[in-house]
Amino acid sequence: MLGHDQPRDSHVHGAPHVPAQQYRNELLASGRRHELEYRSRYIFGGALNTADLLTRARHDARLTQSELATRARTSRPTLSAYEHGRTSPTLETAARLLAAAGQQLTAVPQVKFVERTLSRGRTTLVPTSLPRLPLRQALATIALPLHLNWSQPDRQFKLSQRDRRARVYEIVLREGSPADVLSYIDGALLVDLWDSLVLPRDVRAAWSEVVDSALDEAS
Repeated sequence: MLGHDQPRDSHVHGAPHVPAQQYRNELLASGRRHELEYRSRYIFGGALNTADLLTRARHDARLTQSELATRARTSRPTLSAYEHGRTSPTLETAARLLAAAGQQLTAVPQVKFVERTLSRGRTTLVPTSLPRLPLRQALATIALPLHLNWSQPDRQFKLSQRDRRARVYEIVLREGSPADVLSYIDGALLVDLWDSLVLPRDVRAAWSEVVDSALDEAS
């Protein structure tokens, strides 16, 4: 959490039923660092992961710690402490570091998930509002994790192609966790695809309220 340069809790809150540190490690290992930024921006049940956000911004700008520290008028050891989570910058300091990396600190809506009942006593977790993804992430070429696509683990999906994006959305809405929803589903693109998605009746019913609410807000 952004604070006054005090020690940061080493555990990052994540999706229900899934250890947040496990997700962080998986994302780092797979090179999907852009998802760490997204998880940081959409505060899901807890603290903002400032360390990953600052590291991501610096890597995007192709800067070393020394270069970014010089631009932001701080020291490399101080920046290193922020990026490793040993201390947390103030809001003003974080904004200055991001600006020096060519980015800005932005407030976005908190996305919460509620339980909905499916057929045969099953349940699913559905967001109370539709998340938005950065454009690069929303239209990226991805390989779904094994728990979503175990039969074709190396298959690539181009989210820039409408039919491939629809396939991914069908899989995630049927079988995905809240973390998967936050990683792959863009609310505006979901609304655009909604009528053409092939979904079980109970899954469509579970998601209809949040989709209809988004349509009402847009009209």
